[in-house]
Amino acid sequence: MYLITIAMAGEDGIDGPVPVPRVADKLQVSRVSVSEMVKKLVGRGFVDYTPYKGVSLTPAGRTIASSVLRRRRLWALFLSEHLGLSAAAADTVACEFEHITPVDVAQRLSAFLGDPTVGPEGKPIPTESGTVEVHREFQLTELSVGVRATVVRTVGDAAVRSFLADEGVDEGVTVGLLAVGQDGGCLVETPSGHTHLSPEVAAHVVVRLII
Repeated sequence: MYLITIAMAGEDGIDGPVPVPRVADKLQVSRVSVSEMVKKLVGRGFVDYTPYKGVSLTPAGRTIASSVLRRRRLWALFLSEHLGLSAAAADTVACEFEHITPVDVAQRLSAFLGDPTVGPEGKPIPTESGTVEVHREFQLTELSVGVRATVVRTVGDAAVRSFLADEGVDEGVTVGLLAVGQDGGCLVETPSGHTHLSPEVAAHVVVRLII
């Protein structure tokens, strides 16, 4: 959990060492506990520690983190697409499976799902070798008509994000841009139907293209 927490901090935009307080907050443990575990992980060659800056993964640590995140996000995608769980609920359940899934089972699961590269929350699924396919992010308003994409996140104040969620535009869902009006408004296909978004609201939706 420490290794994947550090890895996910990088996905969230932290460039360089991850501060110990952030790791403690994410895992809901004390900073003392994190410091003790970091010492153990440094000793095992899984992380590097830079005083006053934080921790970063070594190649060995990144290999382990990528393997665990791969299994977690494959299960989350299965639970979301085939059992109807929300992206957040699927991730919570998948967290229980990530440590007990053999490599060959993860491979079968990936093949069953069509070897996906993005999980239900819009985060990348590492390959078996541990690499991650990079997807450029766009605003929904930047897409061309007919293009489908995965919602990575919605931004803005709580009212905008709540409105988008009510319209079926939420993290991890697949949307398609059906039409763009003269005023820049977007007609969007969502899993729950069609919705019209003003250009101002559509600009709060960040997506990755489905390739």
